[in-house]
Amino acid sequence: MHYYKRNLGDYAKKAGRLTMLQHGAYTLLIDSCYDREVFPTLEQAIEWTWASNEAEIEAVKFVLSRFFTLGNDGQYVQDRILAELLNYHKNADINKRIADEREAKRKEKRTDRAHAVYEPPPNQEPLTKNHKPTDTPVGVSVDVWQDFVKLRKAKKAPVTDNVVKLIQKEADLAGWSMDQALAECVVRGWQSFKADWVKPKPFFGDIAKTTVPSSNVRDPALQKLDEDARSTKPPPAEILAKIREFAGVKNELL
Repeated sequence: MHYYKRNLGDYAKKAGRLTMLQHGAYTLLIDSCYDREVFPTLEQAIEWTWASNEAEIEAVKFVLSRFFTLGNDGQYVQDRILAELLNYHKNADINKRIADEREAKRKEKRTDRAHAVYEPPPNQEPLTKNHKPTDTPVGVSVDVWQDFVKLRKAKKAPVTDNVVKLIQKEADLAGWSMDQALAECVVRGWQSFKADWVKPKPFFGDIAKTTVPSSNVRDPALQKLDEDARSTKPPPAEILAKIREFAGVKNELL
């Protein structure tokens, strides 16, 4: 017992007239009795208080004779300390019993909870139908399927029935077989397949055919150029002479 209540008023009434040496001997004896939970003989009392000279030994003897009762076994007992020690052990036993019962109930609850989790009732349907397929899909080679599963695993994407159904739907839209679609995924590192990803792109000539109308009618801009050419007349003779004269002068300068 490492703790006890010390009533200062009671102590002062009973031991108020002790000398300082006797106070020390009494305090050491009280602490030792509570700590060891036993009562001392005279020799043990002297040892517990570290009394080393005649005055200290006399102080221990005086305290034992004044506040303790000598029993038939040679031990000096104090009734108050004995009562508190007995009450302490009684409460300790009660607390231990309560703790044991609480721990037993806790273990029982843990056992019941474990049964509820790991023992589902019979005929229980699975929580989800999106389970992993175990067989190679129909029409898909084993090698292609294994490569596709490895690819999905590397990308941390599970292979489920829904995934297979979606890829089959997109393959049908693209006009591909399931084996071709999965093989394309493996080659390109795709974890899925979309019909739009493999749709053929139109050529530039096809785009031109769809944007420029195919008609025998001549373009209006070209018709305007033809009309301007037909309506154009040569310049007068004097203008041509001036042009030739200007050209000759320019050649002489050069």
